[in-house]
Formats: sequence, C-alpha cells, structure tokens
Amino acid sequence: MQKILFIILFFIPTLSFAQTDKTFTYENKVYLPNIKTVLCFNSNKEQSLPVILLNSSETITFAFDDLLAGTKNYWYTVEHCTSDWQPSRISSIDYLESFNDDRIINYRYSSNTTRKYTHYEISLPNYQIKPKISGNYLLKVYLDGDIKKPVISQRFYIVDSQVAVSAEVTNSMQVADRNYKQKINFTINHSIPISNPYQDLKAVVMQNFNSNTAQINTKPAFIRPNQLVYNDLNTNDFWGDNEYRKFDTRSLRYKADNVKDIFRDNELVNVMLFQDIPRNIGAFANQYDENGNFFVRNTDGRDDRTESEYTGVLFTLNAPAPSANGDAYVVGRFNNYTLSNENKLLYDASRKQFYGNILLKQGLYDYEYAWQDKTANTVETKPFEGAFFQTENSYQIFIYYRRPGARWETLVGYVNLSNKPSDRR
Repeated sequence: MQKILFIILFFIPTLSFAQTDKTFTYENKVYLPNIKTVLCFNSNKEQSLPVILLNSSETITFAFDDLLAGTKNYWYTVEHCTSDWQPSRISSIDYLESFNDDRIINYRYSSNTTRKYTHYEISLPNYQIKPKISGNYLLKVYLDGDIKKPVISQRFYIVDSQVAVSAEVTNSMQVADRNYKQKINFTINHSIPISNPYQDLKAVVMQNFNSNTAQINTKPAFIRPNQLVYNDLNTNDFWGDNEYRKFDTRSLRYKADNVKDIFRDNELVNVMLFQDIPRNIGAFANQYDENGNFFVRNTDGRDDRTESEYTGVLFTLNAPAPSANGDAYVVGRFNNYTLSNENKLLYDASRKQFYGNILLKQGLYDYEYAWQDKTANTVETKPFEGAFFQTENSYQIFIYYRRPGARWETLVGYVNLSNKPSDRR
C-alpha cells in the first residue's frame, strides 16, 4: 500500500516540448500537456458561463497557464459554428467585422511559486477580433501563427435575444424514474415569423454546462400563435446525479476542506485528499456545491492568477470496479468532463481502491467520479455517485434559428435555470 501510495503521490507529469502538426476539433480541448487551467467566462461574473449578448458591452474573459514558462508566440482566431458544433462553412467576412486573427500579448509571469508558469489572458470581443452575428463560436489558440499547431480550442456563445424562454424543472414523467431523474419543460415565446418550427428552429438543453448531457429538441409538442411548447413526456429527462464532492486548497499553510495532508519537495507540492466512498447506496444528503465549477484562489498571496501554486492532488476512491471492463475518472468543469489519461484512476483490485494524481492550480474545486464501461460503451457517474431527484442542478437552454434561405444558424434565445428557488452559483 505505501509503495503504491508514494508512486502516485509524488508522480510529476512530464511536459513535452515537441509540437506535431494536428488539426482542431470542435470541442473544449487542450492539445499540449504544458497548458493548464483554461478559463472562459462572461467577464461580469467569474466562472460564469461563456455567454454574452450581441452588440452589448459584455465580454468573454479567456485565460490559461503555460507550465513551460517563458514567453511563447501564441495566436488566436474564432470560427462560427452550427448548433451541433460543426463548421458553419461561411466566410469570416460574414461573421467578423474586424481582423481574422491576432497575437496574445497580455501575459504575466508567476511569482513566489515552486513551479514557474506564464499566465496568458485575452478579452473578446476586442478591437482585433469582433464577431458581428450571433451563434456558437470556437476560439482557436495556436503556436507561432501556424493553425496546424493547435494549443487550445474553446467554445463560447453570442446571443441575439429575439425570443423569450420560460422553463421549469420537475420530476420525470416515467414512473420508474421519478426518484432519480429531473425533467425540463420549456416554452418559447416569439414575435419573429417562424414558418416551419420543425425545420427552422432547434433547442439544445444541457445540465451543469456539461456538453456530454446535451439533448436536442427539434419538434415542439404544441404550436400556438407566437408560442412553442416543449413538454413531451419522453424528452428532456436527465439523471439527477448527486451533489458534487469538493476540496479546498486556497491555502497550503493549513489543511482545509477535504484535505488530509500536504507534502512539499523541491519540485512540487502534493495534496492528499481524504479517501472517498461510493454514494450510490443510501439516502440523499444535501450539501452546497458549485454544480461542477471551480475557482482559482490563493489566500496566501495577493494575486490569484500568478501567485497560486500548482499542486499534485491525490484522489482515492474506496470502491470495487462496477464492471470487469472499464476505467474510472475524476471529472468536473476543471477538465471539461473529458476522459483522458491525465484524470484516469489506477485500480488496485486487491484493495478495491482507485488512485490518481492530477496537477491542479490552487483553489476551490467540485469533482465527481465517472465510470466508463468499455463493453457497454457508456460513461456514467451513477455507479459511484448515485442519482437523486432532489439534487440541485443548473440547466442551460439554447434556442437556434435558421431563417429560410439563410446560410447559417443564429442563437436567438438562452436561459440558465436551477431547480432551487435561488441561484446558488
């Protein structure tokens, strides 16, 4: 046990300096191991969803760290996308009223940290990059002005509010799922002419801004004058899941929430969390969480962005493997709920324990455990976290409209709601 523990605890990820030609994928993705802590949010509220209004004063804040430190020649551009995140295949002249690309010149070096890094940051729209139509956008960051050297791809949204969306969260209409699932019913009120809502309009609903949960609605249950109702009994059901687990590394001088121990050496600070247990059996336990979000914080320094330490965080889950062929992962918004070798857990079958060490910047983090069943080709949190209707979740509804004869889809409506009376984000 001790041997396994120390191998994992003091494992320091190797950063590769090599950059091979790749192509961008239309998802939130980091292409280089030295890039960490990608942030993208509406500048009005830290870590809010990256959604802004068209032709408004609102901006998107985008930032990331380079653990190779020094200064790199990073460039960026944006591309308009369809509602299902494919290229719109229109000219940049159609969606930009400015230049096509620009270099990131706003950067700062870390200070008072064991591991050195450089923090890069931009704000969109700006004088160089300014979208002029609504819709889905992909921000692309690449090296040395070469689009074939991708660094980061990041999704964000620009809304041209032309419809009003009212929505509610209720129990699933399926009797067997009423204690485990939540259902979203919503209504679109519009004054714009929609001649064929089955073809021209599309609504995308997702839970906790996790794109893996997205459900697409193309057929309203009822069509009324200036109103479309989506309340079909068999659509927009979501597993309630559970409240997120969390830990607090805002200070490395003391052990805060869920931190069992802190180890230091010359190269890296390591944080050991208390061991977790499955929550799929038993009653629902309500607790405050951030719906999967995370916040970079450092109470020992003055600047969260450049004085926060990078720590190796050891996760331990005491649970048997749910099936014979699969892997367990730690997921949250900090890694866009993706499954990668970085957040995959090792399994000790003799002790029925999962282990993993992830390099994370100081702060407050929500997380949960997901199981990828390779035989069934499914990814679920229920085997470790359970599912309860009472769980507080946030839901996002995006309304896309393609006018007859138009060459692209526009984002004409958006709402963010919670199944609790107050928004706790």
